[in-house]
Amino acid sequence: MDATKLDTITKDLTKDFPRSPREKLGDYVIAGRTLDKCRAVLLGKEGEYKFNCPLDREFFDFSKINANQFKECVASGATDHEVAAWIHEHATDRPRVEIVKWNNRLRGMRISELPDDAQEFLEDYIENYIPKGRQFYSWFDVYDLEEQRL
Repeated sequence: MDATKLDTITKDLTKDFPRSPREKLGDYVIAGRTLDKCRAVLLGKEGEYKFNCPLDREFFDFSKINANQFKECVASGATDHEVAAWIHEHATDRPRVEIVKWNNRLRGMRISELPDDAQEFLEDYIENYIPKGRQFYSWFDVYDLEEQRL
C-alpha cells in the first residue's frame, strides 16, 4: 500500500461525507462513493462508513468487478482518473446504453423496490438520520438528505 500517496487524496470520513451515490466515476453511479469509502477504510478514516456495503455491492455486482481487486487498485494510491481507467479495463464489457439504464434505474429506485432486508434496515435508519418532515423519493435521496446535499 502506498499510504503516503493515498493519504493526500483520501477524504477523512470521520469529518466529511463521501461523494453522493449519484456522482459517476468510470461511467457508473455509486463508484465514486465506493472509492471514497475504500480509501478511507485503508487509512482508518472511515468513521461510520463501510466499504463493500450493500450499496457498493450494487456497483460490484453489475460491473462484475471483484471488491478485493478494486481495493488493491485503490491501495496503490491511484487517482480518481486512474481508478476510472481501471474500472473501464476490469468491468464487464457492455453496450453504453446498458450502463446508462442501470445508472438511471438506481438513481430513481424507490425504497419499496429494494430487497426486504434493505427496506427493513432503512426503516430505522431514515427515522434516525433524516430530518423530520423532509420528503425523499428515491434510495439516493436518503444519502443526500442525511449528508446535507439536498
